[in-house]
Amino acid sequence: MIPLSDYDYQLPTELIAQLPAEKREESRLMVLNRETHEIIHQRFFNIIDHLQRGDLLILNDTKVIPARLFGIKDTGAKVEIFLLEKITDNRWETLAKPAKRLGLGTKITFEDGLTGFVVKILPDGKRHIEFDSLKANEDITSSGTIPLPPYIKYNEKFSNLYKDRYQTVFAKKEGAVAAPTAGLHFSQELINQIMVKGINIATVTLYVGIGTFKPIESENILDHKMHRERYELSEETVNQIFNAKRSGNKVVAVGTTVVRVLEGVKKKFGELKAGSGGIDLFIYPGFKFEIINSMVTNFHLPKSSLLLMISAFAGRSYIMDAYQNAIDSKYRFFSFGDAMLIKT
Repeated sequence: MIPLSDYDYQLPTELIAQLPAEKREESRLMVLNRETHEIIHQRFFNIIDHLQRGDLLILNDTKVIPARLFGIKDTGAKVEIFLLEKITDNRWETLAKPAKRLGLGTKITFEDGLTGFVVKILPDGKRHIEFDSLKANEDITSSGTIPLPPYIKYNEKFSNLYKDRYQTVFAKKEGAVAAPTAGLHFSQELINQIMVKGINIATVTLYVGIGTFKPIESENILDHKMHRERYELSEETVNQIFNAKRSGNKVVAVGTTVVRVLEGVKKKFGELKAGSGGIDLFIYPGFKFEIINSMVTNFHLPKSSLLLMISAFAGRSYIMDAYQNAIDSKYRFFSFGDAMLIKT
């Protein structure tokens, strides 16, 4: 048994970042060394000093969609729809609120004339909604809003800031309902500086789902069932990883989402191979990492699968000590918060 309580900590509410740093690369950066167990405090732009020529930095190029839609029923009742996963071009699996009032066949009218119908109700209460439009994706983009995590209190006056900063500068492939937040700290200028230094960059795609916020509910973490997310891994990225390892250079994953793709594919197939599909790998202490050498990540929720992942990578006591250090040093936590580099 591995007790969940070993991965709990007390975070003052005021350290939960409600807005991003003024400039992406000016977030704080805590640097951990897995071999020496030292802790260094820097700014995120200093990350370039920890990367060497020939190293491979891997980014998640998914793009957050405006997954939160507000509409009304024919009765005039207001409803909220949260898009989870695309089933077909016009049909989505969704969370609905209030769900009890959305029976089969219910029609919902959204902004810009977009309409949808409840066509299926799943046992867990999720709804399949089919949009009555040949250009549903365009209409959703114009009607929806960027979905922020529940610990960020939405403020309408910052709506444009949310739209810009809850998206990485390299976001490309639409489909995520949550941002790969470790990547939020990179500005295009910093990426350019990294490439000029001779550090290589590759991408994977993991369409981050709402399950990333799902807490672990069982005290024995071995009873936890991990959520599934869609991934894409190209032949080009696989070859870049092979070349980096062959040359003795480090593979640096930007975010837990990248770690899940690379280690998940290796675990699933016994080798790193190009392709696409679903990943539901749960990484917890005792896991053997075979692909990545270093990891860039944010500060994660207590008792979360993400906290367990980085504990597996760097050691539980070292990570928990680092988190207490971050709290004492007034680091900013979670999606809009500061970053950590765990290096070898």
